[in-house]
Amino acid sequence: MYQTIDIITDDRGVATLTLSRADKHNAMSGEMIAELTAAAAQLASDAAVRVVVLAAEGKSFCAGGDLGWMQAQMAADGETRYREARKLAEMLGALNTLPKPVIGAVQGNAFGGGLGLISVCDVAIGADHIKMGLTETRLGLIPATIGPYVVARMGEARARRVFMSARLFGAAEGIDLGLLARIVPAEDLAGVVEREVVPYLSCAPGAVASAKQLVRDLAPTVNEAAIDMTIRALVDRWETEEAAEGIGAFFDKRKAAWMS
Repeated sequence: MYQTIDIITDDRGVATLTLSRADKHNAMSGEMIAELTAAAAQLASDAAVRVVVLAAEGKSFCAGGDLGWMQAQMAADGETRYREARKLAEMLGALNTLPKPVIGAVQGNAFGGGLGLISVCDVAIGADHIKMGLTETRLGLIPATIGPYVVARMGEARARRVFMSARLFGAAEGIDLGLLARIVPAEDLAGVVEREVVPYLSCAPGAVASAKQLVRDLAPTVNEAAIDMTIRALVDRWETEEAAEGIGAFFDKRKAAWMS
């Protein structure tokens, strides 16, 4: 059914949603964004699903936005850019509001939009060797549509440490920033994620869904106005000379003009 992701549900109701573009470091293409949105709806409506594990194939968890997808946005008109950015925002929103607990199994590096995916998990466990970073500003872009979820996860003060600099950081700092709940050796990741899953199987599914909604209601709200503002900010940034230079430099395999 899906081309870029996979869903397997065991007899306990634990669904593993796996990013399966390993050859592209699980970068999010337009097709993957659409499939993740559809998967979120499928998992939300399936009464047999009790818990969702968000995982990935290959060495990387998610390298962020597919550069081909971003290059296509550079060539598009403003209306198309807005529409495509909204699809990304709606995918993240669908995962964020999924009425099932979502456990992230972060086995590899995560950059840009990959941190958006981690931020919409209820709990994320990471392998201790991974690197992460909000790398958009190196390309002349900004972490816009993922921003509401990243800032909600980190808090403003911690987000300011990494939101603008494109600095890479390790798993231990990922805990300090609030992205990861625990880090473990790679060979222990599956077992630790399983231990995170098991308690939910003793809980009333409706109560779990209501409790998750309550947490979201009590927390700072990621509302439609904020989402629309971030989409427009990204569309505006795509139209800048810096974005054209940054993405062009990436594809030309050269340093952007601002790099020393």
